[in-house]
Amino acid sequence: MKGIEIAKKLNISTSALRHYESWGLIPKVERAENGYRNYRKEHESYFQCIRALNAGFGMDLVKKIMPLIIDRKTLEALWFINKAQVELRAEKETVQRTVEILDSKELNDIQSYRTKNFFTIGEVAKEANVSASSIRHWEKEALIEPSRDKESGFRIYSPSDIRRVLIIRTVQRVVYSLDIVREVLSDLEKNDISQAKEMALKSLEYIDYALIEQIRGIASLQNLLDVLSQKNIQEE
Repeated sequence: MKGIEIAKKLNISTSALRHYESWGLIPKVERAENGYRNYRKEHESYFQCIRALNAGFGMDLVKKIMPLIIDRKTLEALWFINKAQVELRAEKETVQRTVEILDSKELNDIQSYRTKNFFTIGEVAKEANVSASSIRHWEKEALIEPSRDKESGFRIYSPSDIRRVLIIRTVQRVVYSLDIVREVLSDLEKNDISQAKEMALKSLEYIDYALIEQIRGIASLQNLLDVLSQKNIQEE
């Protein structure tokens, strides 16, 4: 089977196929006497799987799991996929919490925050599902200004700071630009939540889209595993 035939079926370029091959995402490709690559049905299934998984999981994960599939380490690959799905669920819960918080003037209006006045950076990072280094970066960019403990000098965050961090991380994942994040925060200070809420809802829409694409990717992976299983039976 020629590369151009597969590329046409998948609506991609032949150079993309060669990239996947050079990254070690498909089994070794034999060459014909004329030097052209001679792809098998198995390779086509690999390419289909790569494209499908990329849409829902991203190429970084694809680069992790496809070599495992080639090496027949299927369970290890499946656990990577499971971890990514757990992370997507956690992301949805975080954004949903952000939407809920946007409807409250202060985070301590919400039941779970009424018993505590201050939080450490680690607690904020865990609550907002973001890294502590990201919070420090946003502080450096003057997006957030936590207080300091008078005795230890450590950062201490109020419930309002957590609200701000949740909004920053949600908006930035939609628009990336810190300037737009600043604009949204400025609106919030004027009690205008419309832009922030719109972006949070867009984020939820994207998460739902990603879930659908992940399921399609998993179906394509199952098809590849079926092809490989059939190939093994034929070879025995």
